[in-house]
Amino acid sequence: MSEAPDAVPGVNRPNLTPLDIIRAIVLIAALASLALWGFAMWEFPWNLVLGIGVPVIVLLMWALFLSPRPVLRLHPFIRAAVELLIYAGVTLAWWSMGQAWAGIAFAAVAVAAGLFAGRRNLQ
Repeated sequence: MSEAPDAVPGVNRPNLTPLDIIRAIVLIAALASLALWGFAMWEFPWNLVLGIGVPVIVLLMWALFLSPRPVLRLHPFIRAAVELLIYAGVTLAWWSMGQAWAGIAFAAVAVAAGLFAGRRNLQ
C-alpha cells in the first residue's frame, strides 16, 4: 500500500483556494474567447495572425504582470489596470461577435474574481 508522502522540508507549496481555481478558469476562458474572436471574425490570413497572436500576447501579459510569481512586480493598482484591460478586451471581443450577454457575463465573473483576489493581496 502506498502512503501519502510526508511534507518535504524546505519545500513550500502554495495553498490552492477556490478563488485561485476560478481565476485560472477565467484566464482560460479569456484565452479561448480571444482565439475564437480571432479565428471567427477575420478573413484569411488575418484570422491566423489574430487567432493565435492575441491569446499569446495576453498570456505573455499574464506571465509578466499577473501570475502568482510575476516576472515584473507592479504596484497593485497598475496590476489591476492591466487585468481590467485584458477583461475589457475579452468583453469587447464578445460584443463584436454579437454576443453581448456572453461578454457581460464574462466581465461580471472576471471582475468579481479580480476584486476578491485584489482585496486578498492587499491584506
